[in-house]
Amino acid sequence: MSKFENYNEWYLDMVEKAKLSDKRYPIKGMNVWTPYGWKIMRFVDTYLREELDGTDHDEVCFPLFIPETEFKKEKDHIKGFDSEVFWVTKAGNNELDVPLVVRPTSETAMYPMFSLWIRSHQDLPLKVYQIVNTFRYETKQTRPFMRVREIHFFESHTCHDTEEDAQCQVEEDLEIVKRLMHRLCLPYFLLKRTDWDKFPGAHYTVGIDTVMPNHRTLQLGSVHHYRTNFSKPYNITYEDENGDHPYVHQTTYGMSERLLGAIISVHGDDSGLILPPDVAPFQVVIIPILSKKNADEVTKACVAVKEKLASAGFRVKLDDRDDRPGSKFFDWEIKGVPLRFEIGGRDIENGVVTFARRDNGEKGTIALDSLIPGTKLILDQIADSLRAKAWEFQKGAVKAIESMDEIPKDETKGASETNIKEDSLDLRVYSFGWCGCEECGHKFEDEHDIKILGTPYLPGDEYDGKCIVCGKPTKTKAYAARTM
Repeated sequence: MSKFENYNEWYLDMVEKAKLSDKRYPIKGMNVWTPYGWKIMRFVDTYLREELDGTDHDEVCFPLFIPETEFKKEKDHIKGFDSEVFWVTKAGNNELDVPLVVRPTSETAMYPMFSLWIRSHQDLPLKVYQIVNTFRYETKQTRPFMRVREIHFFESHTCHDTEEDAQCQVEEDLEIVKRLMHRLCLPYFLLKRTDWDKFPGAHYTVGIDTVMPNHRTLQLGSVHHYRTNFSKPYNITYEDENGDHPYVHQTTYGMSERLLGAIISVHGDDSGLILPPDVAPFQVVIIPILSKKNADEVTKACVAVKEKLASAGFRVKLDDRDDRPGSKFFDWEIKGVPLRFEIGGRDIENGVVTFARRDNGEKGTIALDSLIPGTKLILDQIADSLRAKAWEFQKGAVKAIESMDEIPKDETKGASETNIKEDSLDLRVYSFGWCGCEECGHKFEDEHDIKILGTPYLPGDEYDGKCIVCGKPTKTKAYAARTM
């Protein structure tokens, strides 16, 4: 099955063949994490923990249920999530006095406690995070890791004495995003969402988007600056040096298991997954090439190589199953192990291991006396290659347009579903001038059924031209795409 000819089917096929998730659990959109997929996700979680712990955040774990009374305190927030939440109204045979929301996100769970924890300016900044499951009633077609109803979710929440300090936190979060994406070898846009698409209750939202093989975009996470939009309804104040009690300024940063969906989609090929070395459960798999004459010698050599690699910190698997080498190659290609070592009688004689790279199929040998530096070098080269290829694809997916007439007719709202090329590379991420007017933004989205993702958050992506809708001069560039 071809990734670029039928991405949707390819994706589901890869998830199943690599045994990343089992969708047969009897609740739609609530899938079982199987061992291999969970191991990959745990590495992502580990790197997030390292980043947050290293920037003075403390890990917490809040209850799953949120009282309706707390959930409804911020009007924009409840308006944004009301249609997506699960409600608990009974305990046993008893009706609950106060209905409970099953956590869709944790602002309304955490902030009543923040109002108790924060007393003075010495308690600030408050920086906490948790890695938990959240629940949203996804009404679109569910898809493993991308659109699910039970979401493996990371979220950090911070409180600050000034808006400026909160803004510094946003910048720190985006540096964390940069380092994490480097490890996952994922390209991304940082786009400031439109006012009608920002997180409910936020002052502004920065979306983190990557491009899928069908040129649709997938939002991997977001960073939000709240100002005092939540601290006022939840009465989160602190006593300053003058004895006054101003409201705190807040931020959040969240990402989810969509990261795994992106890793599968961006790096995989028609033969299976291609995992970045930092998140691969096994970075190296060793395949013995046995014959009747040398089986014991080859097995012993394979064990020695495995032990040497493991002692150096590599995650390594010796596949000593009673099966043909070709069958083993096939299995590990599907699972995306970055580097395969083959060891046979001739390799032992020559004092080498034969390697094959999963990313490009390149083969060669590494001398046993330089096994550790040689392995590290190749894994680093694989990561660099994955990054370069992914960024090249993402940049190539963007088409700059000056007129809405440049959007193909089969991408307009009036096109029939049969005419829309769901998996066609004719789809694009469009960049264009926008005056910033909400009326122009809605007109663009409504005419073409394409979502405006936002405007560049970082400098360096300037524009000088006209609004694509009204024709007024503008220096603002916008990006738009169909989304997953």
